[in-house]
Amino acid sequence: MKTLNITLLALTAATMLSCANQKPKAEEQQQTLAQAFEGKFLMGAAINQWQVAAPTSKEAQLAVRQFNSIVAENCMKCEVIHPSEDRYDFTLADEFVDFGERNNMAIIGHCLIWHSQCAPWFFIDDKGNQVSADVLKQRIKDHITTIVSHYKGKILGWDVVNEAIEGDGSYRKSKFYEILGEEYIPYAFQCAYEADTSIQLYINDFGMNMPAKREAYVKIVNDLKSRGLRIDAVGMQSHMGMDYPDFQEFEKSIEAYAATGVNVMFTELDMSALPTINIGANVSDTVGYQQALNPYPDGLPDSVSTIWNSRMDTVFAIALRHTDVITRITAWGVTDADSWKNDWPMRGRKEYPLLFDRDCQPKPFLAKYLIKQNN
Repeated sequence: MKTLNITLLALTAATMLSCANQKPKAEEQQQTLAQAFEGKFLMGAAINQWQVAAPTSKEAQLAVRQFNSIVAENCMKCEVIHPSEDRYDFTLADEFVDFGERNNMAIIGHCLIWHSQCAPWFFIDDKGNQVSADVLKQRIKDHITTIVSHYKGKILGWDVVNEAIEGDGSYRKSKFYEILGEEYIPYAFQCAYEADTSIQLYINDFGMNMPAKREAYVKIVNDLKSRGLRIDAVGMQSHMGMDYPDFQEFEKSIEAYAATGVNVMFTELDMSALPTINIGANVSDTVGYQQALNPYPDGLPDSVSTIWNSRMDTVFAIALRHTDVITRITAWGVTDADSWKNDWPMRGRKEYPLLFDRDCQPKPFLAKYLIKQNN
């Protein structure tokens, strides 16, 4: 089932750039993440527009050195790349793709059809009325065909449809679903395949360990395959925390998706180190609430770090048990400083969710993978 393009795993001498805070002596004894998992799965990271624009920054250099795959954080989403019906803006996306090509990285397109960050014009006509099914289908086809064709030969694979299913297994009541029903998913995959028959096609969502959601996606994948449509992998968005997901259910989902005949990817990997809080709670003590939301402004306590590293180590252990079907692990950011989890849901909130800390140092659990073994 699984295939890997070995040339995409190669790191050229020009990309062997070290982060400013790494010690030369220790570096000589280590290998990169890409090297550590070569032949098993790609190691990827989400790259933002500032890193692309500043390729000599320590975060960009770290990404180039440690990872062999990248995905765009935002610049390929509809509201950026297709802001109006008659206008495409490939400026930022082209810069992102150029960054990946210069550094011999596998480039992932994210994403073609998603209800969120979709340009408002997509679902309405010039009078502000909701468009018909026929009009929306034509817009989907034009959107997918234009973008996929623009990057033909440069992109390894596309997240064709993103976040289509609710936690209870029902279809998300997006405008795509409201106007076209369940058929919008196979139609999107058909359009993507027709635009470029050589690329890999993925479906991607969060909470993919949830039993009802798992059953819904197994059904969708099987339906796509029964229609003769191409789907290569299921992306399991891996936004995690100190008390979720249930790793047994997470592994069950890998096995269930793989049983349909597709590969599996851990996408958008990060793990919050902060306690899970219900931000909708009625809290009268605002100061106390803010302290609860931002408990470690000066650094992660060793006791918490130990638990975090143990949980993230479990994630990689699960992946290594399934290297026959896991093709990629992609962290949603390069260092803790890059994470979208910082400053949310309050300004100043400090998070520690990624594989490398703010000093570009690998988290402790990675040590056993980064030490180069002498044969």
